[in-house]
Amino acid sequence: MTKFSDLNLNPKVLKAIEEAGYESPTPIQAGAIPPALEGRDVLGIAQTGTGKTASFTLPMITLLARGRARARMPRSLVLCPTRELAAQVAENFDTYTKHLKLTKALLIGGVSFKEQDTLIDKGVDVLIATPGRLLDHFERGKLILSDVKVMVVDEADRMLDMGFIPDIERIFGLTPFTRQTLFFSATMAPEIERITNTFLSAPARVEVARQATTSENITQGVVLFKASRRDREGSEKRKLLRHLIDQEGEKCTNAIIFCNRKTDVDIVAKSLKKYGYDAAPIHGDLDQSQRTKTLEGFREGSLRFLVASDVAARGLDVPSVSHVFNFDVPSHAEDYVHRIGRTGRAGRDGSAMMICVPKDEKNLEDIERLVQNEIPRIENPLKKAKAEPKAKDSKDDASSETTERKTRSRRPSARSSAAKDVNESADAQAQISDAPSAEVDAPAQEQKAPELEKRASGRGKPAESKSSGPKSGQKGNQKSGRGRGGNDRGNDRNVVGMGDHMPSFIALSFAERRAG
Repeated sequence: MTKFSDLNLNPKVLKAIEEAGYESPTPIQAGAIPPALEGRDVLGIAQTGTGKTASFTLPMITLLARGRARARMPRSLVLCPTRELAAQVAENFDTYTKHLKLTKALLIGGVSFKEQDTLIDKGVDVLIATPGRLLDHFERGKLILSDVKVMVVDEADRMLDMGFIPDIERIFGLTPFTRQTLFFSATMAPEIERITNTFLSAPARVEVARQATTSENITQGVVLFKASRRDREGSEKRKLLRHLIDQEGEKCTNAIIFCNRKTDVDIVAKSLKKYGYDAAPIHGDLDQSQRTKTLEGFREGSLRFLVASDVAARGLDVPSVSHVFNFDVPSHAEDYVHRIGRTGRAGRDGSAMMICVPKDEKNLEDIERLVQNEIPRIENPLKKAKAEPKAKDSKDDASSETTERKTRSRRPSARSSAAKDVNESADAQAQISDAPSAEVDAPAQEQKAPELEKRASGRGKPAESKSSGPKSGQKGNQKSGRGRGGNDRGNDRNVVGMGDHMPSFIALSFAERRAG
């Protein structure tokens, strides 16, 4: 088995490695360090958490052990896409150069220019920077890159894919053509690799594992989630996240929760705090001091949940992260590899869970195509909790609906009752108004008289002849008589006083009329 002592490293570097507790190099370190020590360009591709940072720091320190830097002219340059990754690389140099007199400077945003200028003026052997701040110092006349002997681009694909291509090209143009160039990344898409060929000269390609593979130590899963309503998607996703965390229980000692947007990072962190979870956000819009404090708290264990954008997905080394939760499916499939690579590091077991809404299913397919594996589906923990109450409620609703339907069918409507009363009233009035006059034959009159008398007495109105009263009175009453009951619709006849106008046959008894 290969050991660090077999790699021709500086003895003082080997001593620092031994004190750090390392004995054997990882595959990427064993493959990249020898050609780097020979001065060749190197293109290193390996999974996250496999020690890529040491793959270039150890040979750089060995090569720089001889010689001294001049003011404003660094001897080596390391470019990183994020401030956190640059700070982590600087920590690695501190660890491995403890027995060597090498100086370094960290040029990142959010820090005073004055302090950085002071370090550069003294002369540094190793300059670790983000592209933007590096060019700021150069344009201010505080930095000269003509003495760079070794140049490293860490997370190369991300650097080129994040829109840094113009800055990278400009920086390369400021460095000597004879420099040694090292590219390291966990993924290397073909189109990005073509760009790197313009910066590398006959590189030694060291590919330890298939590109974009995930560690076997990581248990993966995805929940296919659909919100009840579009405007409730955010709140229901946050509720699902809390249930996933609770479902893991004590196994989830700490976790990084990734969101695609900075605004979602703040919202998720605030929501978790509201429900009693120890969480804090970290993204590019926060002050550097706050980002550093949050990251240190997470590393030390005083912070349990780190809610982050992809600024924390690249190269951050927190060995003891037990879980990674992807609140959003990453837009770029390669980012998934980097995100879940924050757990399961240094041979430990880890878990990675993701929430996928319908609009992100295409991105999920891209991820599965990239890693060439189907991510196992996880049952929605909310679904089971809602199933029983929902079934009970639906049964009660169906029962109450049936009862109400039956009650409505037995209960006549007010409109139909009113219409029925109107029709009965109109029929009665028509029957009363059709009572026979004195000109009708006596036998027929005698037969109908008892029935008419009975009907008239039942309504409380006297039966009346069609010929009673003047026509003008009838006409006048049709106009004014609608107010009487409101439902007669002009069927009433004018009722004339019973005095002198009473017909003589009404006064006769049935006996007298029968005798006559």
